[in-house]
Parts: sequence; structure tokens; C-alpha cells
Amino acid sequence: MAPPPNKEDSSSVKRPASPSAGSNAASLNSSPSKRARGTSVGSFGYGDHHGGGAEALRLAGPDNKTKQYDEGVLRKRTQVETDVLAREKAAHELADALPKEISTIPTIDLFLPEALKDAVFVGHLVTDLDSVGGAIGAAALYNGKAALASDINSETAFALEEWGVEKPPTIEEVLKENPNAKICLVDHQQTSQMNPAINPDNVVGVIDHHALQSKTIVTDRPIYIDIRPWGSMSTIISHTFLTHHKRPPVGVAGMLLCAILSDTLNLQGPTTTEWDRLMVATLSEIAGVDDIQFLASQQFKAKSKELAGLSAHGLVNGDQKCFSFSTETFNGDVGFAVVETTDDAVIIDRMDELLPEIVACKKERNLSALFLAVVNIVQLKGTLLLCGPSELSLAKAAFPNCKVNDTHTMMDLGSRVSRKKDYIPEITKAVKAGWKKPVKRGLSVVDMAALGKLEVDPTDYQNITRRGSLAMKQGEHFTVDDDSVVDEENCI
Repeated sequence: MAPPPNKEDSSSVKRPASPSAGSNAASLNSSPSKRARGTSVGSFGYGDHHGGGAEALRLAGPDNKTKQYDEGVLRKRTQVETDVLAREKAAHELADALPKEISTIPTIDLFLPEALKDAVFVGHLVTDLDSVGGAIGAAALYNGKAALASDINSETAFALEEWGVEKPPTIEEVLKENPNAKICLVDHQQTSQMNPAINPDNVVGVIDHHALQSKTIVTDRPIYIDIRPWGSMSTIISHTFLTHHKRPPVGVAGMLLCAILSDTLNLQGPTTTEWDRLMVATLSEIAGVDDIQFLASQQFKAKSKELAGLSAHGLVNGDQKCFSFSTETFNGDVGFAVVETTDDAVIIDRMDELLPEIVACKKERNLSALFLAVVNIVQLKGTLLLCGPSELSLAKAAFPNCKVNDTHTMMDLGSRVSRKKDYIPEITKAVKAGWKKPVKRGLSVVDMAALGKLEVDPTDYQNITRRGSLAMKQGEHFTVDDDSVVDEENCI
């Protein structure tokens, strides 16, 4: 199965009813039960999901590369929207080739490892969505049982609720009933990440996508190994469903989809591969998702409830949208990222880490300006982070009555909390009123190499850190210099 060529605030996720799925294969393959869905099921029939990009096509702008909102506001398609639409044909063909009904009748047309039949699939300690979603998918694929190595996080809880899938039992509960159960490790292979309740002698398989490093499990006998250099372990499970001509239940497909989005940072992370992109589009078809960006945004909001686990790169890129403008005085793209939290002080305290990352992201995406709004969803107040003179100038034009701090890096937006209703309309008015980029520039004029390099934790692909940025000087605070004048030809 060769990969195909690499081409290049809306309605709710539209999908069929999802199954009330338990932790074992039998319940995951049961008939779908009805859920309260409102308008989520409607006009799009099977195959009309466009790999998760149906909503992006419905709101397509005149150039067919943007989404058009009220009053003619144009937003550039996000990376995940672009990726799924580029692969919608292949995704539809793959999904359409699968059996239409979920069947428990065994087939032996391709190799299915006997060792994994009836095994318990369990992820790593400090478990994440890829560990849980991958375990649920593997249990459905190999007729086994999924288990948790530790408590789930807020993002995983969102996905389980979204797709109507029951939370798996803990590995301790499973082993209490069957101490000698066969174990397949998913999303890890190091003993340091393995739940201590697991006896290494009972491990019969490993399905993973991480590098083999120190403390990799050692066994006395051969075991099943499936390790691929892809962005998510759930991509491996999804691909195996397809190669074995098996259709995952809607709930399983949804969990696998969310897991891939999580581990690849919505297909924007440096570990993302062509297989991750294709599986996201295919799973969107199977699960009936029309608006992949809305699903990704809702998932990020759930993830951001636990801010300690998010890197600066993840916060800046998690829920970012880009808007295109063309006037007599300004022609360019403005990015606007949002982080919603119950404790905005935790984010604001990381400004010296976040602002250099905003600069680097702005440079990477060739944006004219990039903002990050931190929204306190309890106190209903917003704070805008400003990474350079262009952001400072546009923010002052859009929100003239809002106060800016002494370092020109933060603006108090007061009760403004909505990107769709409060932020973008005012930015649009300011641009249409004649705003233009100031001659003065900030760090975005330097070479990309000077803004550092992203490093990925080989044991946790979501842990991405930027190293070596000249903007992150030890012991110094980030400031916006109003006196830096640079040749405009070298500016973005």
C-alpha cells in the first residue's frame, strides 16, 4: 500500500451516531447507540465528508484556499484542513473499499498475529490520548482488551465523551482478574514507562512509534514487534485496519483520529508523515467528520485545561488561524492564536518563553503579524501577547482604548474573549481603515536559524522545545523595541 503523492468558530462536527463502546472488542463492535447530536447529522451523505474538509469547502472563499465568514472576512485554511482536502479522494477510496458492516466473523486472508489475540493492550505511565486511543483501536483490531496505565488527562476525557466510548479499566483491575494475562505494550517499549504491575515475562508484543533507546524491554522469547517512524502510534493501528480490510467502528475511528491529531499537533508537528495525513483524512470519512478544524480546536481547548503539559510551541500552534487582507495600504496575512484557560496567570508567567516562539512561528509561516490571546474563561477577560512592532501597531489601531504594559509585549483586552466576535472584526476594521505595517521592525527580520531549532523529546513527541533562539537570553525579559528600523525589503 504505497502512499499517494503529497498534494496540496463554525458548525459542530457532523458524523453518524457513535457506538457505546466498552473496553473490550465485543462492545466496541456492538451496534451504534443513539446520542444527543443536535444538528450534527444532516445533509452530507456517505463520502461527502471530503476527508473532514466538507465545512471548509462549504465556506470556501473566491480563491478556494480560504474560508469566508460574515462581512467578507477571509481566513486561510489551516494546515489540517489543507492536508485532508488534498487527500480526500484517496481517503474516500480507502474508506469505500472497506466492508460496510462491522463483522466479528474471523478472516484469515492476511497475517494476524496469534500472540495478540485476547491480549491486553496498555500504554505508558502518565498516559496520553495516543496511548489510550491506540490501545482501544488495537483491542478492536486484534479482539483483545484495552487498559489504562494511569489516570487519563482532560484531552483523553474529551475524546472518550465525544465518541461515546467507555473509559477502559486500569491495568491493575485487569490483572487482578487475570494475573497472567498476555500484555501488548502500545506507544512505548521502555521499562521506565511501563506500569510496575506488568510482569515483563507476560509481554507478547510492542506497537510503537518511538526510537529504541535505553531501558527498552528485553524478553526471553521472540515477541510481536511493530515499530514505525510515524507521528502517532494510532496511525499504525489505523493503517493495519485498512491493510487487513477491516472497518473500525465509528467510535474507534474517532478515537484513533483524535489521537493522531494530538500526537502530531494537528498535523503540524515535525514528526508528522504522509501516512499520518492520509489516515486523518480516511478516519474522518469513516467517522463522518465534516469539520476537522472544529474537532481539532475543541480538542485543543480540552488539552489546554492542563497547561503544565503543553510546550510553548504547542500553545502557539494549538488553536491558530490565519486571516488574509488586501487593501491599498496593506496586503498580507495575520495569524491569531487563542489559549483558553481557567488560570491565565500560568500562561502570562511564561511570556519570555512564548514571545520568542510567536516570533519564530511568524517567520516560519511568512505572516505579517501574529497574535496570541490568552482568555480566562472563568473571569471572562482577555490578554493579548505582542511579539513585535507590527503587532503593537495593529493592536493599538484595533483596540485603541486598551492598555499596553511598559515592555510593549502585552495588552489588556478587558472583557473581550472571542476571536470570532471580539478580535477579528476589530482587526478587520483597523486594516480596512488604512492600517499599514510600521517601518520599525522586531526580531522577525533575522534569519530563521537565529530563532532557534525545534527539538523533539524522543519519548514524547508532543514535548517540543525550541533551543538556541537569540530572543531567549538568559536572565533577560523579552521586549518590543520601538527604535529598531530595518530595510523593509528584508521584513515580513
